[in-house]
Amino acid sequence: MAVASMLARALADDSGPSGDSDGTDALAVLANFRTEWFACLTGRAEELFELTDAVLCADGPVKTLVGLALAPEHRRGHGALYDGLNHGRLNIARVRMALATLALPRAADGRLVLAVDVSPWLRPDAATAPRRSFCHTYGRGKNEHRMIPGWPYSIVAALEPGRTSWTALLDAIRLEPGADVLAITAVQLRQVVERLLEVGQWQDGDLPILIVADAGYDLHRLTFLLADLPVEVLGRLRSDRVMRRPTPPRVYNPEGGRPPKHGGEFVFGQPGTWGEPDQQTTTATTRYGTATAKAWDRLHPKLTRRAAWIEHDMELPLIEGTVIRLTVEYLPGGGEPKPVWLWWSGTGADAADVDRLWQAFLRRFDLEHTFRLFKQTLGWTTPKIRDPEAADRWTWLILAAHTQLRLARPLTTDLRRPWEKPAPPERLTPARVRRGFRNLRWKMPCPAGAPKPTRPGPGRPPGSPNRHRAPRHDVGRILATGEAHQRPTHHKKGTKPRRTA
Repeated sequence: MAVASMLARALADDSGPSGDSDGTDALAVLANFRTEWFACLTGRAEELFELTDAVLCADGPVKTLVGLALAPEHRRGHGALYDGLNHGRLNIARVRMALATLALPRAADGRLVLAVDVSPWLRPDAATAPRRSFCHTYGRGKNEHRMIPGWPYSIVAALEPGRTSWTALLDAIRLEPGADVLAITAVQLRQVVERLLEVGQWQDGDLPILIVADAGYDLHRLTFLLADLPVEVLGRLRSDRVMRRPTPPRVYNPEGGRPPKHGGEFVFGQPGTWGEPDQQTTTATTRYGTATAKAWDRLHPKLTRRAAWIEHDMELPLIEGTVIRLTVEYLPGGGEPKPVWLWWSGTGADAADVDRLWQAFLRRFDLEHTFRLFKQTLGWTTPKIRDPEAADRWTWLILAAHTQLRLARPLTTDLRRPWEKPAPPERLTPARVRRGFRNLRWKMPCPAGAPKPTRPGPGRPPGSPNRHRAPRHDVGRILATGEAHQRPTHHKKGTKPRRTA
């Protein structure tokens, strides 16, 4: 599966130009958002607002949190900086509504495409930080899968068409230890879609909103939980999955017995069970040769009453969809290309739909460019914060900073380095837009008031020990429900492995 993920990432770099349109008065839109962002800060507002500007205007990547206090845009001391993060207040519901009302990028056919993924804020050595979970990481060391303590965040963003590193962020939620990630993601997506409906981003007659996810999500359960919304679900499946064909026609059986509920098997690892595809398309790419996509209609998994469906008190549903198998001719770096299996919650796809779907899935990796910008440039995981609520405030501050960069995209002059190639304004990356944000900031009003003169407090007397040691917390031992953590049954030794053929 790691090779398949590498193939999908590689193909994501070869799918055309970006297509976001600029507003008629981008400067006014940016100024209005800054004013709204200040109104969302209900405690230590001046400090948190100036801290956001310091993140946007700092020279180079953010390496330390206290270093932001030295930025000219931050007029307060480092004590106020930490006080704002630890004791500030934020109206998150208002911020979410403000993000939903902004102009969002759309696909070539006019539909909204939302991507959801989890990115961890790793805190392996923070024994005093509560409510840490074991976060799945890949590629550390010798490309190993490791579970490292930290705070995982589920982030939802609207994707742009074509090759770009821009996304329109809409929501972020920190996942508690032992929480049902899929259930929380379903609630998060439901709230995002409902906000988009409320502000008029989707209206009756528009194409359904496409939700794109990776292989870590149960796509069929997500489809079932969001069935009452105008959405479609698209995501990647593991290569060892087994699907079932539609229910066969009911025929009279003289021997009696219940008629079958599921059709024949469709085993991903056995080509003999596939049969002829309902649709097949070929697309010529510049770096990977011919990309071939085959689609089989009306396939569904055989659900059982275990795991997430164990408390389902009604008859288990048949969740039909379209399975797509994507292959390429070769990879640029050599090696054997592996197929990518996709599942779409819709049925009756034609050739144009198949091409649109696999290209939309490849755009999901633009969200990972945003994660890298968060961590390497904006310093999202830089602070050594102890309180999870303070981490949430810092996370929303980073989302507000990234949104301002997106709104400043058509306004910023390219301040490129001597070794960088020139780029048109619509092709500037978020990091290059950030370089010119300081020159743009003075054109907009600053709602934060001037700091009041003060002197620091005496602090703890020299030589006196700290008598209030912070408590230590185990990682993921206490769940969100207050119960003790237990290892899942399918992780214990002696259990039957998953079917691979």
